[in-house]
Amino acid sequence: MHGPITVGADGSEGAALAVRWAAVEASSRGVPLHIVCATGLDTWGTELARDSVVQRVLGAGLNTVERAAAQAEDQAPGIRVTSMVSRDAAAAALLGEAGDDGLTVVGTRGAGGFSALLLGSVGLRVAACATAPVVVVRGTPGHVTTDAVLVAVRDERDLDVMRFAAETAYRHKASLRVLSAYTYYQYAGSMVPMLGDLTEVAEEQASSIARLIAPVRDEYPDLTVTSELVRAQSPAGALVDASAHADLVVVGARRPAHRLGTPLGHVVHAVLHHAHCPVAVVPYGERQSSGD
Repeated sequence: MHGPITVGADGSEGAALAVRWAAVEASSRGVPLHIVCATGLDTWGTELARDSVVQRVLGAGLNTVERAAAQAEDQAPGIRVTSMVSRDAAAAALLGEAGDDGLTVVGTRGAGGFSALLLGSVGLRVAACATAPVVVVRGTPGHVTTDAVLVAVRDERDLDVMRFAAETAYRHKASLRVLSAYTYYQYAGSMVPMLGDLTEVAEEQASSIARLIAPVRDEYPDLTVTSELVRAQSPAGALVDASAHADLVVVGARRPAHRLGTPLGHVVHAVLHHAHCPVAVVPYGERQSSGD
């Protein structure tokens, strides 16, 4: 990934957190930061889109990106910052500006009365549809930094996800925690006769993860890597719990080939809504036929 980091700004506190996070990441990667404020003007009807109203909206958008740029430069002095005010709706604007070799960063919206921050529709759509990695900057009050990147994997198809997590951890001088959470029931049916019993299931899973970690250890010999295989009633719940002890969670988006609606599996969806720290979603190159 050598492209710029694109971040959405709308004047909210959630967006401000995303801008600051993106600024630090841009500095660590040595790439520009591109700030986008979406006005949605092109979605308005002609009755509303009078010239005077349009100019006020565009002026407010310009003020928003200028404040965001100042926040970014305060957070990471010396970074290169560009900005734009888009007439598109927010998700369309971010997806349109994001490149295939960069990173897109979005914030969350608060849900009144709840301590956790829930993901809004804009962030969910961007995470679901982007062709390059997306980071949703979220967190819970009082979350303690741990200098650890947590990556959720299942098998060798997750190698690109693992490499993204390892490279990020290495740049930030953090450790890499590899978590594979499974439930016995997911192996019901044809897998049971092949693997025999639960012990063989765990052994096969552990062997698969070891093969996945091996090339990463070769690429980053100085990176501290730990691995944990967890049998859990809810893999999503296990990942959310583990996120309380991480600074970033990295998950892969195995998008089903024929599912209607938002093309994210239920595990990724749950982590995006409930993780205790920022979440990176790394898309697979091709749509998968099942699962997350």
